[in-house]
Amino acid sequence: MRKLLVSTLVVFLLHTGILKAEDWLQWRGPERANLSSETGLYTQWGEDGPPLAWMAEGLGAGYASVTVQGDRIYTTGNFADSQSALALDAKNGKIVWKTAITQGAPKHGYEGSRTTPTIDGDRLYMVSSDGRIVCLNRGTGTEVWSRKFSDWGGKMMSGWGYSESPLVDGDWVLCTPGGKEGMVVALDKLSGKQVWAAKLPEYGDEEGINGKGIRDGAGYASVVISNAAGVKQYIQLVGRGLIGIRASDGKLLWRYARVSNGTANIPTALVDGDFVFTSTAYNTGSACLKLVAEGDGVSAEEVYWLDSKQFQNKHGGMTLVDGYVYAGHGNGSGLPICVNMKTGEIAWGPERSAGKGETSLIYADGRIIMRRQDGVVILLEATPDEYREIGTFEPAYQEGKTWAHPTIANGNLYLREQGKLMCYKLKG
Repeated sequence: MRKLLVSTLVVFLLHTGILKAEDWLQWRGPERANLSSETGLYTQWGEDGPPLAWMAEGLGAGYASVTVQGDRIYTTGNFADSQSALALDAKNGKIVWKTAITQGAPKHGYEGSRTTPTIDGDRLYMVSSDGRIVCLNRGTGTEVWSRKFSDWGGKMMSGWGYSESPLVDGDWVLCTPGGKEGMVVALDKLSGKQVWAAKLPEYGDEEGINGKGIRDGAGYASVVISNAAGVKQYIQLVGRGLIGIRASDGKLLWRYARVSNGTANIPTALVDGDFVFTSTAYNTGSACLKLVAEGDGVSAEEVYWLDSKQFQNKHGGMTLVDGYVYAGHGNGSGLPICVNMKTGEIAWGPERSAGKGETSLIYADGRIIMRRQDGVVILLEATPDEYREIGTFEPAYQEGKTWAHPTIANGNLYLREQGKLMCYKLKG
């Protein structure tokens, strides 16, 4: 009888939404918005932060985040002989399988992997830093298919290696080779066969807002979906700026060059109805665009521009909550800031808070969790009224530059730190 009552209570709580947990299947989670819908969190967050459930080792050097489905966690890491994808047991962090996605040791840029595996049914998709999209069997780690970006004349805007996390949309998987024969491509997710390849015109020499030339090639961001102006499109930040590509056939709809810089265009764009928010660092800035119908296409109209002193995000990412953008501001400083997306008004910040350096973040259950480059984690209320810090803690392990973005899944906070992964309990 007692078991029946407990089971009935759990079903009731789940049904009413009092308790809610979710998997985290791709980079930045559902719709790539970096918003967790989990509730009932932070019950275990004390003065010293939430309790550490376990710490996994052996993940290889990595800045990649993690994705989670059920009892499995997925990420990528760099090893002496390869860049590899890994599956871990969510109960204890033990490695279940490891599969190389490069041939030999990676030789591109920083020592850590960047691509976060995308989960789709029984498959995983990721982009290696040397320019290959790989599909693996999720259960065994066996390679199903792969394509080299050289098939489309693949090119990066600068020399730090591909950092994209592929987007699965229906029957397709999207990725960004950055080449003349395919800036962004749509592939059949089951076979890797090309559906279409979006090309950019020859633009010639262009000068960025910071006085430096902007470049051809892929950037370091990942594709997002927009249905602005009644047209489904894929939006991506590449070397030549922010672009919109018609989903049906890969036609370039619009380009916004002002946000591009000649070093590295990194943050994944924010989409809100007919509006898009984009930002880059290296003394560039940020913009809000309105996408409007134009003939049989779409054009991008600049609503406002914020210069680099007002707001620039380097690679910690941005999160939109109730019309306000939360992020770290500055080229290397990552000072917490809150911006009204529709107007560009700075609601609060930049704040000289706990921790130092770049700031990554995630939203869940009315709170923002920020992770600084020195490892310090900040919990703050998601409000534009003021910077309202609730608490901070230093994780159990920190090494070098803490750049991996945090993940929340099934009541747990996951913090990747190079070859280790920490799992903190947010729910009792």
